[in-house]
Amino acid sequence: MSTSRAFTNGAVATPHYLASQAGLEILLAGGNAVDAMVAANLALGVVAPYYCGYGGDILAMVFDGSLQGYRSTGRSASEASLDQLAAQGHTSMPVFGGHAVTVPGAVRGWFDLLERYGTIEFSVLARRALQLAERGFVLTKPGAFRLAGSIAMIRAMGFDDAQLRANYPEVRANHRVSQPQLARLIRALCTDGPERYYTGDIATSIVAALARAGAVMDREDLKAHESAWLDPYTAEFCGSTIAQLPPPTQGVTALEMLRIADGVAMEIDDVDRLHLSIEIAKIGLADRDVYVGDPAAMNIDPRELFSRSWVEERRAQLNRDHAMPMPARRVADGGTAYMCCTDANGLSISLIQSNFTAIGSGVHVPEWGINLHNRGSAFNLIPDHPNGFAGSKLPLHTLIPAMVLRDGVPTHVFGTMGGHAQAQIHLQLLLRMLHDGLDPQSAIDAPRFHVDPSTALVQLEARIPNATIDALRQRGHEIAVLRDFDDAMGHAHAIRFLGDGACEIGTDSRAEGVALGI
Repeated sequence: MSTSRAFTNGAVATPHYLASQAGLEILLAGGNAVDAMVAANLALGVVAPYYCGYGGDILAMVFDGSLQGYRSTGRSASEASLDQLAAQGHTSMPVFGGHAVTVPGAVRGWFDLLERYGTIEFSVLARRALQLAERGFVLTKPGAFRLAGSIAMIRAMGFDDAQLRANYPEVRANHRVSQPQLARLIRALCTDGPERYYTGDIATSIVAALARAGAVMDREDLKAHESAWLDPYTAEFCGSTIAQLPPPTQGVTALEMLRIADGVAMEIDDVDRLHLSIEIAKIGLADRDVYVGDPAAMNIDPRELFSRSWVEERRAQLNRDHAMPMPARRVADGGTAYMCCTDANGLSISLIQSNFTAIGSGVHVPEWGINLHNRGSAFNLIPDHPNGFAGSKLPLHTLIPAMVLRDGVPTHVFGTMGGHAQAQIHLQLLLRMLHDGLDPQSAIDAPRFHVDPSTALVQLEARIPNATIDALRQRGHEIAVLRDFDDAMGHAHAIRFLGDGACEIGTDSRAEGVALGI
């Protein structure tokens, strides 16, 4: 295990070293944290399309003296309906294809963040991304594995991957990958901004690609895309204030889990702590899947899910001796990128961006090199459910950038990729950092669990002692042991502020990223 790196004038962490380098270059050039984060995200969308990109969604939390939340996640097509899916023989929400695509919000998000906070032009911030797309970059062994696996997954699900294979003709380690069409898109954004993406010829190409995939999204749907600045939700845990974004994210799920845990005695690395944490995760996931979705469709106030009365009732369900049953259910899970940054003036950003499963929906826009995400695959087909598929609706988002504050000032900026594991990882990281007092890197390196909703199995990393695993099985847990530092356990990054402008930062060795600073 390594220790957190300390810096005095800003730091950045992402899940790919080339993206972290792009962010650091901007900090060194005098840009602020938001400038650096956008530059890093633009580069990451080129070098790690299996996580995120120019056809995905984005959410962020920014501290600029006060806390600001931001969401640019897209809605389903206005003409979408359950009847359409039924007529095509779908009995569950498609994971791939046109119906799984909601309006991509990332492009709008980059420009919105820069409009409010940026000090450097988009065209300057995009230079490294453009260079990586035009001249290419060398795939690492993990990168080749993830990219090839993403394309193979789409093929295995019976979706035509011909355009993807044409865009990535040779996927192997140590091979240079260039993306001239994506470079063309980046140049268009530099000269014309997001309007061309949502209302111009890029929008026309997106709609045409979706039509070929059987979707009903049209240009008006892209034109109607709206982002939002939001007030984050907050709740207390271990004497600190935890900030999360409201629905349609699962931020309320993380807060519910943390509030339940805050009233439970948990010793460090005790079997009871692991057992109870798993049980708390089950409770939070179950409530999420009943109540959370598009906020306009929810039938309860989202804050009820982490209110005192709700939490006390859920805490009373915990049994220290036996695991509660959890039925397996079909869920979509996939690729996401979490990244964070702070600068010498204390401006800090927690940002998460996603293509979701594999490399997204499998719908590729060949003229522009765009992989359209499949966040819509998170919908279910239950009529009148808060997360039920319908026209012009926001799907449940697993994405949850977060911060920890004391007396209104951040002490930590943190988050993780991991789909349905994200809220569970937040619980584990904050127990380590706030309850146990670990530095960010030590907390990130520690072994994790993941309750997998699709199998009802508790996944554990192999580093967890056999005696602990045996004790959990004796309590009724169904367990799958994964290799150490498996992707299923997420890619987390975290910043802890040390005072006087200094910070320490940790990055996840489960990814191929790096934490860099000044």
